[in-house]
Amino acid sequence: MLTSMFNNKKLFITGGAGSIGNSICHYFNNNGCKKIYSSTTNIKKINPDDKFINFKELNLSNISKINLDELLDIDIDYLILNAGVTKDNIFLRMTAEDWTNVINVNLNSSFYLLKHFIKKMIKKRFGKIVFISSVVAHTGNPGQTNYTASKAALSGIVKSLALELSSRNITVNSVAPGFIKSNMTDALNENQKKAILDRIPMNKLGNPEDIAKSVGFLCSDNANYITGQTIHVNGGLALF
Repeated sequence: MLTSMFNNKKLFITGGAGSIGNSICHYFNNNGCKKIYSSTTNIKKINPDDKFINFKELNLSNISKINLDELLDIDIDYLILNAGVTKDNIFLRMTAEDWTNVINVNLNSSFYLLKHFIKKMIKKRFGKIVFISSVVAHTGNPGQTNYTASKAALSGIVKSLALELSSRNITVNSVAPGFIKSNMTDALNENQKKAILDRIPMNKLGNPEDIAKSVGFLCSDNANYITGQTIHVNGGLALF
């Protein structure tokens, strides 16, 4: 284990209590990250094993009305935009509320957090920004027009910001997971699991740790010359 990989570095991640976000937090903590901050909607429900995470109660769906300068008066090196929600339905039955809620959390919250933290990164001339996207951003998925739109938009942000911030020694990349083990996949019956596995050439689900390691790579010195890119972690489900 490279316990010094992120020594003296500080990280902020959205959705640090979820399966992928929590795995990212533990990976960075195990590799020497000095401070780890995260957003949560309910600070009272935090797992005792996550005491090393400095949680900030932050409603991402309502972030435009929050004073981030006051709530997040912190200096960071890594910004991981991981939080995501779904409100699935076929498009003709999708309500405006379903659309807006998903776009607000998955996309619009990134705008406000980027505006807040990028200024500080530019000042120190260092930063690593990583978005957690999704395979469906590149393939589409019926019943998830809102979710797909929100994640696909992140790809455009990654490329544009990478061009804007490269000269300031700030890299911007994303990781696009496929099917990853979670409480949701654990609840599937055997037929549902088989239907998913039949679509994946590696014939297995990914682990949250697979995503955490990819994010860790993009934040490490090994990725200093990589920006504007997406790493696809999907077991061959979709090839680009």
